Amino acid sequence: MNQKFAVSGMVSSAYVHIPFCRRRCFYCDFPVSVVGDRLRGETSGTISHYVEVLCQEIANTPNFSQSLQTIFFGGGTPSLLSTQQLAQILEALEQSFGIAPQVEISMEVDPGTFDLAHISGYQSLGVNRVSLGVQAFQEELLKVAGRSHSVKDIFAAVELIHKVEIPEFSLDLISGLPHQSLDQWSDSLEKAVATNPTHISIYDLTIEPGTAFNRYYKPGDNPLPTDETTVKMYQMGQQVLTGKGYAHYEISNYARPGHQCQHNRVYWENRPYYGFGMGAASYTDKKRFTRPRKTQEYYQWVQAGCKIDCEITPPAEVLLETLMLGLRLAEGVSVSNLQAEFGEEKIGEMYQCLQPYLEKGWVKVTEGRLQLTDPEGFLFSNVILADLFNQLG
Repeated sequence: MNQKFAVSGMVSSAYVHIPFCRRRCFYCDFPVSVVGDRLRGETSGTISHYVEVLCQEIANTPNFSQSLQTIFFGGGTPSLLSTQQLAQILEALEQSFGIAPQVEISMEVDPGTFDLAHISGYQSLGVNRVSLGVQAFQEELLKVAGRSHSVKDIFAAVELIHKVEIPEFSLDLISGLPHQSLDQWSDSLEKAVATNPTHISIYDLTIEPGTAFNRYYKPGDNPLPTDETTVKMYQMGQQVLTGKGYAHYEISNYARPGHQCQHNRVYWENRPYYGFGMGAASYTDKKRFTRPRKTQEYYQWVQAGCKIDCEITPPAEVLLETLMLGLRLAEGVSVSNLQAEFGEEKIGEMYQCLQPYLEKGWVKVTEGRLQLTDPEGFLFSNVILADLFNQLG
């Protein structure tokens, strides 16, 4: 699949943020509102009001598309929506932008937040890809992370997903959790594979400002695993999953053949997309814009007309974003496309910056594509990208 750089053309993807959770996980810095143990959206006026405002934002958004090819419901916990509320949002998207017949509709779901009726309802509305937020298969690690589900909930959720035969089933894990051992990580990987997902995402824990973990722990100190251990976890994930038939197609993502997440590829290929909801980011009309992260401020912004008040992204910034996002993919970026879009002189500067990493074997050029090597280049991607930003920014 060729890298695409045009950002002023038609938009074919939409991200929809559902900012509600039963509790805030200790590592989370996303914009969320805690609604306690109210499992279903129809019992919560808070969620119902949010959906009304969200649909108003969708209706007020200029149409840059012919029809949506991918829709992603993220959060938060989208599986706290009732089927009626999900239908309401999808109808608003259909009316404003149109939805393609073969659309990929992804939905993040958490164990313990849905039953057979609800997952069947989601599927009947067109949801054909679910991402299950497992994170760990050990009770003690789930508690350490502040998750609201149990291991029993995980297997019950997996059974429901397979029962309704949703075609795309992704599972999320986190490595580098406090107290997490290599044995526990190996166990999580094996159990994840045993649930037979078509896609697995592995995220290395990052201690974000403002989170509970940021108050509890200092990066690099006990009980967090050492850097040496987290590197071994990354390498183990790569070895186990590729050995089980999952292609390592992006730094944090693995998929069986034909099962990559098409929506997330829109981000990595730096293509335009709509963003809707509290704290959601969008990239349309050559402009990147993030909505207010607090509920009342978001409501006020929508009431005032959903004005996107930001400048067009400058070409130099587009280049850096293209590299930062595109190099996350195993296939990397097309050098000829980079030269056509940004000029040979700028790409020459890029090569000069990358020369030490080419010599180290962290970066390579294969059949005209600039790529990070796996796993070394992926492991040191932050170092490489930081250097690019310093040299080209």
